[in-house]
Amino acid sequence: MKHVIALDVGGTGMKAALVGAGGELLHQARRPTGRERGPDAVVEGILGFAADLRAHGLRELGEPASAAGVAVPGIVDEAEGIAAFAANLGWRDVPLRALLTERLGGVPVALGHDVRTGGLAEGRIGAGRGADRFLFVPLGTGIAGAIGIDGRVEAGAHGFAGEIGHIVVRPGGTACPCGQRGCLERFASASAVSQAWAATCGDPDADAADCAKAVESGDARAVRVWHDAVDALADGLVTALTLLDPRTLIIGGGLAEAGETLFTPLREAVRRRVTFQKLPSLVPAALGDTAGCLGAGLLAWDLIETTDPSIETIDPSEVTT
Repeated sequence: MKHVIALDVGGTGMKAALVGAGGELLHQARRPTGRERGPDAVVEGILGFAADLRAHGLRELGEPASAAGVAVPGIVDEAEGIAAFAANLGWRDVPLRALLTERLGGVPVALGHDVRTGGLAEGRIGAGRGADRFLFVPLGTGIAGAIGIDGRVEAGAHGFAGEIGHIVVRPGGTACPCGQRGCLERFASASAVSQAWAATCGDPDADAADCAKAVESGDARAVRVWHDAVDALADGLVTALTLLDPRTLIIGGGLAEAGETLFTPLREAVRRRVTFQKLPSLVPAALGDTAGCLGAGLLAWDLIETTDPSIETIDPSEVTT
């Protein structure tokens, strides 16, 4: 059975699958990333995991994978296949595509940025299915974005497209590690809300989920913290939709797990800010933490669909999530 390897590398764990041409998950596995062992060990762990997945496909599915797709965090040069930098993994300028191609016996390998890869999956087979233009914004430790255009995700001239978390929404505000002050992710990421709520309620272990629960219970302090985050997020999103004019705006990540506690005030805050702009559909992400792995599979099939016309690749309308 023809299949591809899909691998999503995170800061603490790796998710992987063997994916059939119709999008079916033929095998799934997880492993720790092992970043505590250093960047060289992380790279070797990725290569070893991919090799084991290839061996599983050969043994259980009768042939090795036709291609592989790998999503990694940090700065990624997708055209050259280089994992340029990832602070949480400690690597610099790793020729990951070439290393994987060699370890996997010469099969084609696609290397993608984790958020853009997750956005690809959300756009094609998730919450943005059917939208010709979408913006995927996960609200996690930071805030990133994936700009979807006609079934692909735009990387930009230098691989930095979609970095909505570094739009300045509060000039002169909190310093950001990027070197600016007042960046969106310093006010509206899950980690920013966690920090603000912990400081407000006096519990250093309190997080964004706790803040959302307090909002739901009517805690006035939590409502203020949440309101500030939603206002900042709406400012950033309206700037993005003014520039990009997406048909669908997909919000994911940890903060989105608050559901309508987030989406009801956020939709209203965005609506209040638009003037001439067309209001996009603002929806929660559908694929959760599987988006990166599913997107990596899509990247792999994209590599081979034009070179082997006998393969009938994924029809988004037929994929169930």
